[in-house]
Amino acid sequence: MELHQLRYMVAVARTGNFSRAAQTCHVSQPSLSQQIQKLEDELGERLFDRLRRHAKLTQAGERFLPRAVRILEEMDAATREARAANDLDQGRITVGVLPTIAPYLLPKLIAAFSAKYPGVQVVVHEDTTARLRELTAACEVDIAIASLPLQDERFEVRELFDEELLLALPTSHRLVNQKKIIPEDLLEEKFILMKEGHCLGDQVLHFCHRQDFHPQVSCRSAQMETVQSLVQSGMGITLVPRMALQEDRSVKPVYRSLSDPSPKRTIVAFWPKQRPLGKAAAAWLKLMEA
Repeated sequence: MELHQLRYMVAVARTGNFSRAAQTCHVSQPSLSQQIQKLEDELGERLFDRLRRHAKLTQAGERFLPRAVRILEEMDAATREARAANDLDQGRITVGVLPTIAPYLLPKLIAAFSAKYPGVQVVVHEDTTARLRELTAACEVDIAIASLPLQDERFEVRELFDEELLLALPTSHRLVNQKKIIPEDLLEEKFILMKEGHCLGDQVLHFCHRQDFHPQVSCRSAQMETVQSLVQSGMGITLVPRMALQEDRSVKPVYRSLSDPSPKRTIVAFWPKQRPLGKAAAAWLKLMEA
């Protein structure tokens, strides 16, 4: 049983004539008649009495018609909903993002996206890079935002921008008034880092290791704001993304750029290679790249 056979049957029932039904369905009359005959053969029942100028539903046809109509209506509704889910007038996009990016980058981005596509719901999922890879590979996340490295052949990766990592110091720290701060100035310092599994903590450690020293880690936290509060309390120093500067707080760390070299992170968007971006996700990516 094929959907087009049901459409032809309903068209004949509504028009009462095979010729008019064929015109409505944009097929030839012989083709329409042949498909209805196949449907009747499969059912083992005649659906129409073929009169000279009229097609009349049989008793079997009268019982079959309402269900055929219901099937077609449900199929049309399912098609509309499937298309709407990937449409820019309505639908939903799920964005995976690192906790060290989400609160700083997303508010303005979501506001701009929602202003342009008010019918599309944005769902945000914050998690570590490892977990975002799992969710994105499973197509539970449409597009994810993270930072390099991201060595995984399953994904398309689009670099968005580089961001400087700034040195965060307590206000009373000895380096606050130093004009130029180099990595060697940090050798004896205690560091406060994001907890293991968060890539920013790994990036700070890798930067230190490239400068040939192993930092003393005094504390770790899963929250960027907690890390900065601990810095301000004098517990240690850290490196923070420029987007995470706490400029709106009366009590905050002092931020300084490092010289020779200045640490950076590269922000990227990624999605599964086997699942091309839908319209909403493509529009989201275009907005991030603008």
